[in-house]
Amino acid sequence: MTDSIPTGDPQDSIGRLAELIGGDPTAALDADMKAVLDMLTQLGAQRLEQLTPSAARAQPGLPDAVAALMAVAGTVADDDGVVSEDITISGAAGDLPARLYRPAGLLPRLNPMVLYFHGGGFVTGDLDSHDGSARGLARRSGAIVLSVDYRLAPEHAWPSAHEDAWAAWTWLGDQAHRLGGDPRRVAVVGEDAGANLAVHVALRARDGRGHRPIHQALIHPMAGTDFSTPSYAETLRALPIDMPAMRWRLRQVFAGAPPEDEPLLQLASRQDLAGLAPASIILAQIDPLRSEGEMLAAALQQAGVPVACTVYDGVTQGFFGLGQIVTKALFAQAELADALARAFAPPAR
Repeated sequence: MTDSIPTGDPQDSIGRLAELIGGDPTAALDADMKAVLDMLTQLGAQRLEQLTPSAARAQPGLPDAVAALMAVAGTVADDDGVVSEDITISGAAGDLPARLYRPAGLLPRLNPMVLYFHGGGFVTGDLDSHDGSARGLARRSGAIVLSVDYRLAPEHAWPSAHEDAWAAWTWLGDQAHRLGGDPRRVAVVGEDAGANLAVHVALRARDGRGHRPIHQALIHPMAGTDFSTPSYAETLRALPIDMPAMRWRLRQVFAGAPPEDEPLLQLASRQDLAGLAPASIILAQIDPLRSEGEMLAAALQQAGVPVACTVYDGVTQGFFGLGQIVTKALFAQAELADALARAFAPPAR
């Protein structure tokens, strides 16, 4: 299932040693997750560290593998009752593409809303690559979901994505009534880099005078740069994301080594997390980001923020939107939908 790394590469030796000590990470994969990754390899996907950013964005991704598996099986996707519309919103440096998802059964006004940020390590990912995640959130939560195509590195310097995330939050607050939403019931949701952006929005909203998110749902968040954590050691040769891929991502973002004191990135070690909205954290077992997600959960709890953290065994980073094939994705979506429903519910009298 895993691609081979060129002979003589030091990372190859480290990875093989890790496998001898801790076992091959692919051995823990659920059958459906393995099928997706096997198909991804058949489609010709290469490891990120072997590619330029533009080539990485153009190559097949996990949704392509899901679509190929469904085509082989002759499976047709069911109508999920969610209507999507591509729109343009105001970003920090100009207009940004975005996609609005409206599930069936909406009220004429004052519906709950979700601001969603896709994953991709600040380098890859777009509205299409994470359509399954945003669509699943809309269908299961009953909320209007706005997915934002924020600016990516290396073309746009750090912290352009964070500036766009805050601009999107401001735009949604201003436009909520026009969209049929309730500005008092808005959650922020994101995956890896997008989860980092969601926390940034929650922090900035807490420190400002405007409306705050009612909940933050963080799916395998990027919350640090410590490559010595247990999950990095366990996923040295994993697909689709392993240590070399994460190093590649951060090199694109920072044109070299990431700063160790960048507060926007080092979320798990921040001491100013008190007062944030309650958080749901979803982690994948076979993911280099798992440990820092666990550390972020502990830091939020230590700061007095209510946190629910779940690690899904047998799956990898990027699993959340693959519900058409991967069963654990459906479980994770249901968990977040339940958490959002509780957050959106009016307070008991």
